[in-house]
Amino acid sequence: MIVVLDALIEVDMRVFPGILISVFVSASAIAQTPARTALADVIAEALAKNPEIVAAQKQYDAARQRPTQERSLPDPMVSAGYSANGRPWPGAGLGTEPTSNIGFMVSQEVPYPGKRDLRASIASREADAEFQQIDAARLSVIARVKQAYYRLAYADAVSGVLARNRDLLDTLLEVSEGRYAVGQAAQQDVIKAQTQLSILELQLERVRQQRATREGELNALLNRPTGTPIGEPEDLQLTAFDHSLDALVAAANEHAPMLRRDHLMVERSQLAVDAARKEYKPDFALTGGYYYMGAMPAMYEFRVDVKVPLQRARRAAAVAEQLSTVDAARSTYDSTRLGLQSRLEEDFRMASTSVRLARLYRDTVLPQARLALESSMASYQTGAVDFLSVLTNFGTVLEYEMTYFDELATYHTAVSRLEEMTGTPIVH
Repeated sequence: MIVVLDALIEVDMRVFPGILISVFVSASAIAQTPARTALADVIAEALAKNPEIVAAQKQYDAARQRPTQERSLPDPMVSAGYSANGRPWPGAGLGTEPTSNIGFMVSQEVPYPGKRDLRASIASREADAEFQQIDAARLSVIARVKQAYYRLAYADAVSGVLARNRDLLDTLLEVSEGRYAVGQAAQQDVIKAQTQLSILELQLERVRQQRATREGELNALLNRPTGTPIGEPEDLQLTAFDHSLDALVAAANEHAPMLRRDHLMVERSQLAVDAARKEYKPDFALTGGYYYMGAMPAMYEFRVDVKVPLQRARRAAAVAEQLSTVDAARSTYDSTRLGLQSRLEEDFRMASTSVRLARLYRDTVLPQARLALESSMASYQTGAVDFLSVLTNFGTVLEYEMTYFDELATYHTAVSRLEEMTGTPIVH
């Protein structure tokens, strides 16, 4: 019986290298299944269905109707009436008294030249600013979709790592049980392996919950019903990141929707100053009338009314108000620019660090840790090391594999935020 068990142990230990090879294959090397959900398809669906983008589009559609309204003249006023002599009813004294008549008047207010164009230009700048909100909403939705997608891919990758290491641990448990049965290992070796298996199951359950959370985020962004299943995402890939911070800041200054919006609001405020100064100019009203005089010749009237801008203190206060608004708009622009620059630098450092760490884990740390685990497992077979050393190396490899995918997800998430802030795609 002892010979049979020893042979079984030897066979199990001989298959360890093959098991290790299958366990340590990274998620990126696994053949993709036909059911993979492509990121481009998810983004396209979000752009078509997300209500934030629809709301921003409707706000712009409403705002672009205002310039026409501001450029239009006020509606004319039509007046009809009569003047009577001797009696209060219409036509009394008509044709015999020169002050008796029946007629009508048309009056049209005419603002001072340039006022309507200025008001229309102000409304046009406001509409242009609303258009930037559409771009901002699109970039925000795309960034959040990518972040949820990458975290979903991370959850699937970590699930694969945990599942493969659980299989390895199952085999290791069988070996420890075999060695314990023939008196070559302590019972605590078996207990430690069983405990580690339980910990792996807890980690798998936590990752499943994380995946469900990411599915919920994506469903909300895609305007799908709650609980709609999300297919398996594409694998996280380690790619090059060779962008400079100065280039990203320059791209943000040129393309970031929030900066463009704040710049348009500065222009709008400057136009409002010009409009306030125009209020020192008089407005006019043109009036024309026709009066029926009966047997007497008809009477005609034409009048020009001028609104005299005597309230100069009120107009000076209006100009001062708009000048303060210009200063506030410029400060808002500077604040947005500096805040954007700070967040750009933060995410740039994060992306640069994560891509370096992920490459280091993939090319150096993980291969070394796997070699250490293989060596300890071979030494455990001969009794050269204890089971605790094997478990320690096993836990180290597991931790490094999970950290590798965490750095990958952090890298892609940081890049998605950089794309949102710069308003340009970053090829990576």
